Amino acid sequence: MPRDGRLGVGIIGAGRVGPVIGAALAGAGHAIIGITTGSDDDRASAVLPDVPVLDALEIVRRSELVVIAVPHDQLPSLVAGIAEIGGWQIGQLVLHTDPAYGIEVLRPAAERGAIPLAVHPAITFTGTSIDLRQLQAGFAAVTAPAAVLPIGQALAVEMGCEPVVIAETDRTAYADAIQTATEFSRSIIGQSTSRLREIGVDNPGSYLSALVQSTVERALREASGPIDTLPDSGATFI
Repeated sequence: MPRDGRLGVGIIGAGRVGPVIGAALAGAGHAIIGITTGSDDDRASAVLPDVPVLDALEIVRRSELVVIAVPHDQLPSLVAGIAEIGGWQIGQLVLHTDPAYGIEVLRPAAERGAIPLAVHPAITFTGTSIDLRQLQAGFAAVTAPAAVLPIGQALAVEMGCEPVVIAETDRTAYADAIQTATEFSRSIIGQSTSRLREIGVDNPGSYLSALVQSTVERALREASGPIDTLPDSGATFI
């Protein structure tokens, strides 16, 4: 790492996640040296204006920190493919954002001297600047070798998140918990809005907004610990 802690950061993956992570790290003072092309380059350039579009190998060649934010099924082959042509560098930080993988998926890079980090910010990304505010209120799962765990935690903090260490062996269970929460929530809300629309409620999403948010917030408080109760009363402090 440079002495001042500022890094040249390259982003592989220009979907909803990569540009936002890049913008968050840029806000912490790191230099974004390039990003690969993606599914929506206009959206990516709105979040990361004036950042050069480079191919993945050029990103790896120029970067001190490579952030990989690609679909789950593409990550192993991407890491291995770059390793096969000697792309990874000794001492280079390689960070992926996939919830299901720990650092084992980065072994091809680590075997060539790179430092593997798995950091998953636990928010649902929209790919817009709105996500930067969500990161400030969120947590990030961090998996890394013990010697460099503080680096992964520091990067999570610079993204705006509170880091939570997840063991390599627990990443599958972690990903299952994340998937359950997101898919179940989306499914239930979809069913409810559909039924309200069927009975003539205009804009059912807005109608349910306060109800869903307050219900979820209460459930999260209850999951985090006991809710204080009034003496001799069934009332609760919310």
